[in-house]
Amino acid sequence: MNDTIKILTPEDWAEYELIDSGDEEKLERFGYYTFVRPEPKALWHKNPDRTIWEKADAVYKRSSSGGGTWNYPKEISRQWIMHRKNLSFLVKPTGFKHMGFFPEQAVFWDLITQKISSQKKSVSLLNLFAYTGGSTLAAAAAGASVTHIDSSKEVVSWARENAKLSKLEDKPIRWIPEDVMTFVKREIKRSNSYDAIILDPPKFGRGVNNEVWKIEEDLPKLLDMCMEILSSDPLFIIINAYAVSYSSLTLGNMLIQLVQKYKGRVYTGELGTKHSSNQTILPNSIFGVWEKQ
Repeated sequence: MNDTIKILTPEDWAEYELIDSGDEEKLERFGYYTFVRPEPKALWHKNPDRTIWEKADAVYKRSSSGGGTWNYPKEISRQWIMHRKNLSFLVKPTGFKHMGFFPEQAVFWDLITQKISSQKKSVSLLNLFAYTGGSTLAAAAAGASVTHIDSSKEVVSWARENAKLSKLEDKPIRWIPEDVMTFVKREIKRSNSYDAIILDPPKFGRGVNNEVWKIEEDLPKLLDMCMEILSSDPLFIIINAYAVSYSSLTLGNMLIQLVQKYKGRVYTGELGTKHSSNQTILPNSIFGVWEKQ
């Protein structure tokens, strides 16, 4: 494993901008509109010029009972389309403060594109906890056959809409709304295998049939199971995690143990987003990557 922990930030995002952050909030531009959302990691102070915050098109406020609501000082569209390179996304503010994709993960979309497009053989990719499908779209556009798994039927439908917007609806993508652990166990029994696996697990979640997911307990089990469906000549494994208490080195150490028989490298780090006005980087998530060499 590399001794240096990498800090990776997305580039080429003309339609997205992190304008400012601080005091546990962030100010972002999604397309034409600007939004204020909670950000617990932003413990520094905001830009003294608060007029940029006051001009936001929407502000998310947490409620004491959990969740929160959007306040709209001015009338704006409640959904619209954004683009990055050859991919398109339906964007809409949700009741859980999310917008429908995570801009920082464009780092992985570029990695996925580069790795898959460089292969002369066909690549089968498994995307677990796949949400609205940014990595699925990148892999399919690069030529992979993709299996997209998420326990929420709603977000799987959203991902399919993103594929249609990206003109990828005819690509070999299997859309499966199912509990991740249940699906992987079945794939082991079927002796199916994949050349690349992506995992973006939540800290806590529930499956289609109310299966409980707790990342500290279940991620090590899931990774062990994933090794049973990894092909004999794999290309990469990507693990990304938000709102967890451990280090990216934890992910790296797990990967090092699991991939000893394969030739490649493991590296770890954080995904972040640069402010457009200065060099400050807002930390977003931790990751671990193994890639073939």
